[in-house]
Amino acid sequence: MIRTIDGRGKNTGWIVNSLNRPSQLEAHKEREVVLSVLKSVREEGDAALLRYTREFDRAELAGPEDLCVSKEEIEDAYKKMNSRQLDILEKAARRIRRFHEKQKQESWISFEEKGVLLGQKVTPMERVGVYVPGGKAAYPSSVLMNVIPALVAGVEEIIMVTPPGADGTINPSILAAARAAGAHRIYRAGGAQAIAALAYGTETIPKVDKIVGPGNIYVALAKREVYGHVDIDMIAGPSEIVVIADSSARPSYVAADLMSQAEHDTMASAILITDSVEIISEVKQELAMQIEKLPLKDTIRTSLHHYGACILVDTTEEAIRLSNALAPEHLELAIANPLDRLADIRHAGAVFLGHHSPEPVGDYMAGPNHVLPTSGTARFFSPLGTEDFVKKSSILFYDKEALRQIHQDAADFARMEGLTAHANAMEVRFSDDEEGISP
Repeated sequence: MIRTIDGRGKNTGWIVNSLNRPSQLEAHKEREVVLSVLKSVREEGDAALLRYTREFDRAELAGPEDLCVSKEEIEDAYKKMNSRQLDILEKAARRIRRFHEKQKQESWISFEEKGVLLGQKVTPMERVGVYVPGGKAAYPSSVLMNVIPALVAGVEEIIMVTPPGADGTINPSILAAARAAGAHRIYRAGGAQAIAALAYGTETIPKVDKIVGPGNIYVALAKREVYGHVDIDMIAGPSEIVVIADSSARPSYVAADLMSQAEHDTMASAILITDSVEIISEVKQELAMQIEKLPLKDTIRTSLHHYGACILVDTTEEAIRLSNALAPEHLELAIANPLDRLADIRHAGAVFLGHHSPEPVGDYMAGPNHVLPTSGTARFFSPLGTEDFVKKSSILFYDKEALRQIHQDAADFARMEGLTAHANAMEVRFSDDEEGISP
């Protein structure tokens, strides 16, 4: 079901090259479809959006007025949820909100030099689009994780899009989560056509400043294509987890955590790295036993077979070096004294410490965002946070005497770059002084 790679005595590059790492962005056929959809929605607006909703989602909407989800429909969905479900949504929302409140950035001003004011103005974005996947599964957690940080950051208007079912309805848990999170408007639209609507605007759906949220390959490719017209959070690939385990790890826990990611998608990647032959053997036994109890066992088997691996290395230090090279979305340190190793972790979307911090607690209830960089992009991307929903403007003020102290340096610097008009803009302010005329 899952292969073993003996990496003892091998360098990190050899092991990385031995893995089959998925990428859903190298998809030329799908990109052609996406480009066609983007062009149509940009040129035809709602008409194209309704046509693609009928073609791809099998949902027949009467007209543009049906794209918008009414407040009555949202309230009805909320009432359909039982008290336990609503309690979970509200509890998760509170934890997510509390965590992201700590990320808020404030404007600042500095007066370090006489006559000089320097600073930074932090301004929330005006309108943000949140994409929430639909189809085979409903992900209310994605609603909370994308909407709440935007609200905490101060975004004025949050537009949510999600694909309808064939009967035109939205999963009640999605709508209930949107109400709990505080989304302002919700539209029935999915796939690349929804991304196009958010990026360009239609008669019904307004153009946004930024698009966030996960989706399938068509959504990921569409976000990449519209970047520049709008900002985006990141290009999300298949889900992935790396578990570093030593002899203190429980094989049953490790196996369960590997499968928790493998069930997302047949392209998901679940990798165990350990210095223990016994751990690999016992984890494989646990995988064989536990998988039989799970409804999505076919998806899990395919994922583990194609993209999973149990990698044997010489030491925990080697395991950490390998993980840093992989830069995984989720990293579990299922080792003794994991805090002692935290400083050695350079690249990971989220780090789960110890034997009782499984990845799913981060997906739902802990509070940190579960929108994380994938496909090795944790080397340069960060988890979604409130900082993703603000812009920063630099502030500069000089009085004349402060400018006098530095103006010739700036003018000479400009001439060094061949930009004499820049130099002139500095010197003209003091030309009267040289002629003996008071300022």
